[in-house]
Amino acid sequence: MVRTDIGAADCPEFYRGYLATLPEDEELLSLMKRQHKNFPQFLRSIPEDLWDFRYAEGKWSVREVLVHVLDTERVFQYRALRFGRKDSTALPGFEQDDWAPNSNADRYTAEQIIASYEAVRASTIDLYRTFSEEDLRWRGTASGNAMSVGAIGFMICGHQRYHRDILRERYLGR
Repeated sequence: MVRTDIGAADCPEFYRGYLATLPEDEELLSLMKRQHKNFPQFLRSIPEDLWDFRYAEGKWSVREVLVHVLDTERVFQYRALRFGRKDSTALPGFEQDDWAPNSNADRYTAEQIIASYEAVRASTIDLYRTFSEEDLRWRGTASGNAMSVGAIGFMICGHQRYHRDILRERYLGR
């Protein structure tokens, strides 16, 4: 499956901006694997003294942004698992602004965040390897919106890229 296979009925409007950051023709598992290799390299390039940096008052620190990326991938992975198993139970949303201050991100070292990312993404890749083309097209409901298993995979990748770009621009000045 490539990003252009995702139609309007597969992905809520809110998440389409994340998908727009991704190459149109890259296959989903290839993209996940590439990010799995490249994102830890990016994280290791962040100077240690910037991990607690906030670019403005009330904004998340680098650590909080990265724990948010982890939390979101875990939530989306769970949604994909449920929908991929043809579970039609509507799933609730989650409030990122409530989760972030309760994430204990300040207790994570940079290496712990990197190791967690590598484990979470490896698990996501392992899950997505099990899905057939039919499974990827299956839709469920989360946060009151229909979304397909394939769209969730691209949302995971686009969400990560979105936050990587914010880290580069607003936190690291790259």
